[in-house]
Amino acid sequence: MSQRPRWSVAAKAIVTLCLLALLVYLLARFRLVIPPLVLAAILAYVLTPIVDFLQARLRLRRGLAALLTYLVLLGLASLLPVLLVPALVDQLTGLNLDVGGSLNAVEGFFDRMIANLGWQLNTAELIGQLTSGFQAAIEPLFGQTIDIAFEFVSSIVWLVFIAVVSFYLVKDAARLRAWMQDLPPEPHRQDWLRLSREIGAVWSAFFRGQIVLALVVSIVITVLGMAVGLPYALAMGALAGLFEFLPSIGHGIWLFIASLLIFVQGSTWLPVPNWVAMLILIGLHLVFGQVDLNYLIPRIVGRRVHLHPLVVILGIVAGASLAGFLGILLAAPTIASARIVGRYLFANLFDLDPFPEEMEAPRDQAPAA
Repeated sequence: MSQRPRWSVAAKAIVTLCLLALLVYLLARFRLVIPPLVLAAILAYVLTPIVDFLQARLRLRRGLAALLTYLVLLGLASLLPVLLVPALVDQLTGLNLDVGGSLNAVEGFFDRMIANLGWQLNTAELIGQLTSGFQAAIEPLFGQTIDIAFEFVSSIVWLVFIAVVSFYLVKDAARLRAWMQDLPPEPHRQDWLRLSREIGAVWSAFFRGQIVLALVVSIVITVLGMAVGLPYALAMGALAGLFEFLPSIGHGIWLFIASLLIFVQGSTWLPVPNWVAMLILIGLHLVFGQVDLNYLIPRIVGRRVHLHPLVVILGIVAGASLAGFLGILLAAPTIASARIVGRYLFANLFDLDPFPEEMEAPRDQAPAA
């Protein structure tokens, strides 16, 4: 029996390049569908453990457990606008107006201080440059966030599309995992499974951990803001939770905005000068920042997504330019996943062990009797 001829290296290269070109064309042709698909995958990824828990605890069929989860989520989403959103929207609107006024007040304060010292400095130009730089830094985040929020509100079709796609991703999660595990050839399957577990742990830690962390930070910052009389404490707490998705730089951006507000407007109830209230806020936030960094993040998110601050900043800028808000949101886990894949490729290029810890683990175990 004759053996089937194998493809040559040139044929494999040509087919690979054609498939890559087709993939690029499809991504460009259907680019409007990519953000909803990504959001559906994120929603399914977050809800899958809840469905797994209900299926195991209540002994339900997978489809019924997924349907129950989505009905509860729909109920919570219906109650949230009634209970929280109106007050939050009012505070965010006032916050947006007061940030501009606060910058003008800071400009006047520095003008008076410099005049009293006998110096000559164009404060308006300096403040304008700082304001422009700060606005350029945060505009991709706020602009894209607001755009996406309005798109979600105005487009029920996309909401239904995201819900339906994510529902079937959750319902058929076991089949998808089995299909993914069987994709590579047998000799490379163990490496594929190991890479899948490591990358899955990164995304799991980021999304599920960051959502819990954002809720905790929002509550704590709101309580601290009310304690020191921070204007728009509810809105500032919500912003603190949102900025928690920007590792390394989110705390700094929030502290700048909060310090500016309380310095100009003062505390809403503490009978202290504005600068004293600002120092109290900064001190409390620095203490909470250490608690967040050394206690909350390691226990809720873990250390898999920890990256150097410079890498995070560059990733956020690149993500904003490439994919807007989703690029900002997914910058950290994408870089962390690329680090895992890069380490694997580097090890194989130089004939090194890509998973050296697997070789070291048996040394710590006692030999079998």
